[in-house]
Amino acid sequence: MKPDERIRVLFLCTGNSCRSQMAEGWARHLKADVINAYSAGIEAHGLDPRAVQVMAEAGIDISHHWAKHVDEVLNVGFDYVITVCAHANENCPVFPGQAMVVHVAFDDPPRLAQNAMSEEEALDCYRTVRDEIRSFVETLPEALERLPSLENVAIEEEGSQYR
Repeated sequence: MKPDERIRVLFLCTGNSCRSQMAEGWARHLKADVINAYSAGIEAHGLDPRAVQVMAEAGIDISHHWAKHVDEVLNVGFDYVITVCAHANENCPVFPGQAMVVHVAFDDPPRLAQNAMSEEEALDCYRTVRDEIRSFVETLPEALERLPSLENVAIEEEGSQYR
């Protein structure tokens, strides 16, 4: 597939600091031949150093990424916008064109790590979410293409690893 024919996917979360950055990193690493991946946030909080660390452990360098506000990418012409947290889903802006908005919620690593008793325990929270995001990205773009053409389709089946 030629680079200009790839599906344009935006991973959107609240601050573009962790989950959406991981998703962009995985998509660029695993699916660069078929997906032109972007990430952004409803706000821009800065890149989470623990997210950078656990992605590096998996062989993905996102240290050059930066937190982007969704306004910076509104005119890209996305095919899909994947919200990876409830706040982004609830506050998702309207995108020009025919972007299909899909919600695939992942736990918030910083929130999971809040009560960690050690740095290693905190990093384990990040690793768990990192691996869940990888599992989801591995299904792309086929999983997206099977969805009905509706706005705000949610993948939140009870018992699903994609909560």
